[in-house]
Amino acid sequence: MNDTLHPTLGLAHYWAQGDAITHTVAYVLLLMSVISWYYITSKAWTSWRIRQSAGVLESFWDAPSMDDAINLLKHADTEQVYAPLATHAVEAINIKANSQSLNASVDPSELVTRTLRQQINRVSSRLESGLTLLASVGSTAPFIGLFGTVWGIYHALAAVSAAGTIQIDKVAGPVGEALIMTALGLAVAIPAVLGFNAINRGNKLLIADLNRFGNDLLAYFVTGARVQSGE
Repeated sequence: MNDTLHPTLGLAHYWAQGDAITHTVAYVLLLMSVISWYYITSKAWTSWRIRQSAGVLESFWDAPSMDDAINLLKHADTEQVYAPLATHAVEAINIKANSQSLNASVDPSELVTRTLRQQINRVSSRLESGLTLLASVGSTAPFIGLFGTVWGIYHALAAVSAAGTIQIDKVAGPVGEALIMTALGLAVAIPAVLGFNAINRGNKLLIADLNRFGNDLLAYFVTGARVQSGE
């Protein structure tokens, strides 16, 4: 029995055997992975900071005046998610009281509602930025890896055809290259999909909190009393 074996096949060996298309697929997957992890980590950091500042909402209503409450909220709301709702609502009320523009003829409730909705939509758009990219990475990365897999199998078949006989040393490299491309595609796609789902769920909870806070502000500016929308 011949114990002379082919040298151990490692990633460097497969990389050296790959051609320009294989290397391009690998670089594209690497770029997609870096971008998706950047968005996952940055969104996670932003979400954590927002959750840290959400606790000040109750203190907001304990402040002696609206100016004090807004100053407290601005100091605690490092991501400027909640504070703009209050500040823009106050500005809308002041414009209503002091302006001779068309806004002066708008019902106060309608004016504040429109202002709050605009700010909630602005925050929502900011929170959702990057999610389309994560979804795209999660849905396309497996197919890009599959393309690399097909290309590796093609190399294996071409090697068998050139040799005229099936030789393991001619097939092992391209087949290993194909399997690695499949694994890389999944390794890029799975974190992107999980990150998208987690971020999307967190955004929905945050928007729900913003809507509750907006309803409380609307009740305060229209009726002069806070109506806790969560109750």
